[in-house]
Amino acid sequence: MCADAPMLEPTLRPIASVGIVAKTHLQAAAPVVRDVVAWLAERKLRPVVAEDTAELAGLTSVQTTTPAALPDASDLILVLGGDGTLLGMARQIAVAKMDPPILAVNFGSLGFLTEIILPELFEALASAVDGSARIDERKMLRSRTVRGDILLAERLVLNDVVITKSALSGILELSVSVGEQFVARFRADGLIIATPTGSTAYNLSAGGPIVHPLVNAVVLTPIAPHTLTNRPIVLPETSAIRIQPELGDRHAEAFASFDGQTGVKLERGDAVIVDTASRPLRMIRAASRPYFAVLREKLRWAER
Repeated sequence: MCADAPMLEPTLRPIASVGIVAKTHLQAAAPVVRDVVAWLAERKLRPVVAEDTAELAGLTSVQTTTPAALPDASDLILVLGGDGTLLGMARQIAVAKMDPPILAVNFGSLGFLTEIILPELFEALASAVDGSARIDERKMLRSRTVRGDILLAERLVLNDVVITKSALSGILELSVSVGEQFVARFRADGLIIATPTGSTAYNLSAGGPIVHPLVNAVVLTPIAPHTLTNRPIVLPETSAIRIQPELGDRHAEAFASFDGQTGVKLERGDAVIVDTASRPLRMIRAASRPYFAVLREKLRWAER
């Protein structure tokens, strides 16, 4: 391909089935789920509803399945909730055989990732079904927590991997390498390894940069660093990042968390290795709201 050839935008495969999952106990989503099921039935499309969501909506005559099985049973997944609901489903898609795109509708207070609002639901759903919707491919990270030759945990994340101290722990010393190169030894309360998508989450709160979600990069941001020279750094995604807390005899406890939803306690000698996941998450884009408009609307970005 020549250097100035246009990049092809990801396209949607034909949709015959739509998975539906709502935030647990979100009563406001119940009538919406029923309306979506009726809308799909009118168009001869098959709804597949997560079991908890079907119970929430009082549906007894639709196909149901577990959230874990939803990706392999659906050509498109509709998420009703906030960013946490989307992150949970993103992890399910990441480990499934199939990778249906997500159409996320915000029911939360901020909903930076779930950028489509409720009045736009059916317009966005129609564009996905007819193939005209535009989609973003969001990079995900794979994290492996190792103890010597033993793999303690392997997780896929859309936002971030965070190494942090416990509430009563002293400051952490974190040795970081990228590929074969030693980067630095950070003295801080922790370290955030964020995707571009996750750059507007914990990373932003810790003083890290905003990175456009289509940039192929990873952000390292120290949390409350002991010295002001420990600044965030943006790295290419080409090499694995290895983080090893130096947990000696002093009072220091470290934990690794994944998208803020699961975690593991680290012991002396443990390391966390982060690299790029084998495939991205595909997300339906809000047609009426480009990325910079979302920044301005959700984060009050660049306002005086």
